[in-house]
Amino acid sequence: MFRSSLVRSVARPLVSRRFVQVSAIRRSTDPIPTPEGSGISTGASAKVTSIVDKVAELTLLETSQLVEALKAKFNIIEAVQVVSGAGAPSGGAAAAEAPAEEKPVEKTEFKVKLEKIDAAQKAKVIREIKNLIPDMNLVAAKKFVESAPKVIKDSVSKEEAEKIKKALEAVGATVVLE
Repeated sequence: MFRSSLVRSVARPLVSRRFVQVSAIRRSTDPIPTPEGSGISTGASAKVTSIVDKVAELTLLETSQLVEALKAKFNIIEAVQVVSGAGAPSGGAAAAEAPAEEKPVEKTEFKVKLEKIDAAQKAKVIREIKNLIPDMNLVAAKKFVESAPKVIKDSVSKEEAEKIKKALEAVGATVVLE
């Protein structure tokens, strides 16, 4: 009994999927109806209206081929538009002029990286690293210091990064802010 109910529960979705796929294939040759208020103006010329009607009759594959042919005919190159911060202009021409006028953006987040340590001051650096990084024990701090260069903290403010750099340089470490 359990086996037959399992077979039925697995077979039903498979059968229904097959019907969906077959019906989708049958409909692919039908033209896609244009929804009301789709933005097609009724004041377009007869030539434009006839082109729109012919494109509406195309299948998805034919439409894809039409797009590729138009790109080749007019030398259209697909470009990825990079979206930047909130203050960036959104127009194409304005975006091309913006880098010339824009001031360099001041960096607000820094990586604090331990480059190297003074061998004589190794114990002090290990203790300072242990104090800076929460949940790090002495053994882990020792391994961390010995594996330099390594990032101590990532995405910290400028003030905090300067504070960490000053503390580590005081005990004999070489620290870089990136």
